[in-house]
Amino acid sequence: MNRLPDTSATRVLVVGDVMLDRYWFGEVSRISPEAPVPVVKVERTEERPGGAANVARNCAALGARVTLLSVVGADEAGRNLAQLMGDSGIECSLHEDAKLSTTVKLRVIGRQQQLLRIDFENAPDHEVLQAKLADFESRLAACDVVILSDYGKGGLTHITEMITLARAAGKRVLVDPKGEDYVRYTGATLLTPNRSEFRQVAGRWKDEAELERKAARLCEELQLEALLVTRSEEGMTLFSSAGAVHEPAVAREVYDVSGAGDTVIATLAVMLGSGLSMSQAMRQANLAAGIVVGKLGTATCSLKELKQVN
Repeated sequence: MNRLPDTSATRVLVVGDVMLDRYWFGEVSRISPEAPVPVVKVERTEERPGGAANVARNCAALGARVTLLSVVGADEAGRNLAQLMGDSGIECSLHEDAKLSTTVKLRVIGRQQQLLRIDFENAPDHEVLQAKLADFESRLAACDVVILSDYGKGGLTHITEMITLARAAGKRVLVDPKGEDYVRYTGATLLTPNRSEFRQVAGRWKDEAELERKAARLCEELQLEALLVTRSEEGMTLFSSAGAVHEPAVAREVYDVSGAGDTVIATLAVMLGSGLSMSQAMRQANLAAGIVVGKLGTATCSLKELKQVN
């Protein structure tokens, strides 16, 4: 039995690309006469926070005090997102850009399976991002740990400056990376790429020893304290100057992996901010991920659920 820390006083600042996840649930009983595609009779719709907003919601579900900083469009999706975050007890600073469409991912679900995803998005305006940087700097003093959630949507144009500012303020910075340019994450405390994202940057490896060498090289090049690679059915591995620590995947039925990475970085941040070591925080993140993959869509793991599996 592992005793979880008190998370109620932990303050997390989440910055990154937010999106609204829309779900259309329906029955599929026939194929369209117009094309060889299923006809979905939509019976229920649902909206959930996605991207960095889902990270923030996961932090709040674990009992932390959370502030979310991002950019949205001056549109219905942006307003709905702000409402959803407020309902979750999360303090929001959502900068509006009139030229921006809030990113929306629409998923059509039939027979408990995702049949189609439609994305609506464009990049934010530079002036709004510059204002967000000033807002970020002003909020650093009031947080214990910073999460930078990069979904490659343009909301983290100033990520290098953000890392520098946060580290100068003595804050731990956890980054969920995207793309091939990891140099922009230099100086972060911890990166959390998944297996394919890490392979994209470091190249393939033939065994665990080579993987460890590649991870150590990346940590050294980017001046990271640690690197956590999530490896799907292989679990997750934490690489640091102390060596590699591995957590095997939690055996359970996998329902939906969307948003599992959000849960991992949120749990790591809350647990580190609450006093656990990196390896202890990784164990909790692994357990939390095992819970959310058993749920449909972007979901959270509550402190109560985490206590039940400890």
